[in-house]
Amino acid sequence: MRFLKFSFKSTIFLVISFFICLTGLYIYAYLSPKLDLKTSGSLYIYDNNENLVYQGSSTNEWANIEEISPNLINAVIAIEDKNFYKHNGFDYLRIAKAMYLNIKNKGIVQGASTISQQYIKNLYLDFGKTWSRKIEEAFLTLELEVHYDKNDILAGYLNTINYGQGNLGIVNAASFYFNKKPKDLTLEEAIILAGIPKNPSKYNPISNYDACITRANLVADAMVKNGFITEEEKNNLFKEKIEIYGERKDNNLQMLMYYQDAVLNELESLNEIPKSFIDSGGLKIYTTLDMDMQTKLEENILKNKTNDDAQIASVIVNPHTGAVEALTGGMNYATSQYNRAISSKRQVGSTMKTFLYYAALENNLTMASSFSSEATTFNLSDGKTYNPTNAGDLYANKNITMAAAVAFSDNIYAVKTNLFLGVDKMIEVANRTGIKEKFQENASLPLGTTELNILDYANGYATFASMGYKRETYFIEKVEDLDGHILYERKKENKLVLNPNYTYILNEMLANTTNAKFIDYTTPTALTIAQKLTNKYAIKTGTSNADYWIVGYNPDVLMLTWMGYDEDKNVTQEIRRSARNIWADTIEDITKDKEISWYETPKNIVGIPLDAVSGETTNDKGKMAMYYFVKGTEPGYKLDQYVNASN
Repeated sequence: MRFLKFSFKSTIFLVISFFICLTGLYIYAYLSPKLDLKTSGSLYIYDNNENLVYQGSSTNEWANIEEISPNLINAVIAIEDKNFYKHNGFDYLRIAKAMYLNIKNKGIVQGASTISQQYIKNLYLDFGKTWSRKIEEAFLTLELEVHYDKNDILAGYLNTINYGQGNLGIVNAASFYFNKKPKDLTLEEAIILAGIPKNPSKYNPISNYDACITRANLVADAMVKNGFITEEEKNNLFKEKIEIYGERKDNNLQMLMYYQDAVLNELESLNEIPKSFIDSGGLKIYTTLDMDMQTKLEENILKNKTNDDAQIASVIVNPHTGAVEALTGGMNYATSQYNRAISSKRQVGSTMKTFLYYAALENNLTMASSFSSEATTFNLSDGKTYNPTNAGDLYANKNITMAAAVAFSDNIYAVKTNLFLGVDKMIEVANRTGIKEKFQENASLPLGTTELNILDYANGYATFASMGYKRETYFIEKVEDLDGHILYERKKENKLVLNPNYTYILNEMLANTTNAKFIDYTTPTALTIAQKLTNKYAIKTGTSNADYWIVGYNPDVLMLTWMGYDEDKNVTQEIRRSARNIWADTIEDITKDKEISWYETPKNIVGIPLDAVSGETTNDKGKMAMYYFVKGTEPGYKLDQYVNASN
């Protein structure tokens, strides 16, 4: 009996204490500054000409509650928070029920967030799940409830929620999916939109119409249950396929959202930007995006696409600064929001050889250094053997120079060079140029067996394109609040990490991948696109079973392109040809109006015409190619036989 009395008194005490604390919190919240709903969480993203290319929940796109269809309001209340107009920010009975079900099922099977709580989350850039963050969100929910009436809160929620396909807010969503204003939505259209936020990538009608309608029927069931529509009205819904508009009035590029994702990804990494920007009233983000380049990239991808299942990731970088001027992380953001440019890792194939041959030049080898290209079994230090093969099992069966090995992408030459130098040399160069990935020391490393991220990989290649200056790739130039106060500004980076003499020689070797004078036992790897190119580029291709890469640059532009399949199907010749044409057409389009540019020859470099494949003297101009050497490492020719490397 004593125990029962004690338990009863304790329960009463805890309940009273809880309500006293809750009352105190509400009073404190009421005395706190009022949140600005219409500007909180606003994002304005500008291109490199300061033209607005994206905005979310901005003042001029805000729909007041009376400008939103009652059909949508009822649908959202029914499916998201049926007690919205009855609670004060938290639905305690719903929380208790959710806790019971989650404990019973030993997992998270039901949530209990109210519309007010979800709205607060929408006002944040990140969605951290730490206890401190949850407490902060709970307190802000109290602030929201005490300062605004329910209609203001509901309007704020509807204007900031993610409706998929890059649409933040009901104004954008209604316009994109149905070419309507929010007040003009039909019952069916409203129910579709109300169902999307549960999983925007899955339940939007463009990505998966059937899943969208399945979800919409659940919303309709909730509306019947809560008295918003009748069973008869519900049974008459979705008998005919709903027409989806699916277009934007401006910047209707299906790949532009991949760039935006990359911008937001970088934004979250900037320590200078507060994790909460509610009080600052939103952010204006000035990016490196070149809309002309982005448009040309997308146009050429779609023009040269030959396989609907293949995916692509491509990035265009300004070597002078490291600015990413265009990017795509897939074929179509509407069908796949997975951003392969910033999130995936793929084997890079022979594009990795570029780092090997710079290491070779730095360790006293030259363009004319030769190894035999022939089928070879390598006996490794661990007692194992390694049997690499050349593409198509084609071998010179004779000595070839480094210049020829680069042009042909000869695997045997590369492995011999790697083992001759020591496998650590290539890794050191890769890390020095800015690649952050950790490499395992092995004989196959120059054949690109390591998986790398394309954006990380671009750091390394940008260093070669800038003649040895390490400049991290980036998307954001400046971030301001809506009052124009600068919160972050990019600092210029200019660190020389490679020897310009060797970098110049390397770039000249890579330019020979389109040089027909190297045709011998095989052909240069990029010869098939030579007729498309009017400018000179350093180019390297790479292939694995499931990946095809082409990387190329000059002093003004660097473009990396990967094509392949998400499910690791083998790439075909069709995919390789498509990727090469995308690269060539795009880089030519974005440079055609610019003055032709190539690297200035360093004063310490001399050029000598030699046989392209053997590196020996020749009088056959059809086989003669220019070889470049640091003075003092060239073959023993008389000075009057030298050709001025700058001519």
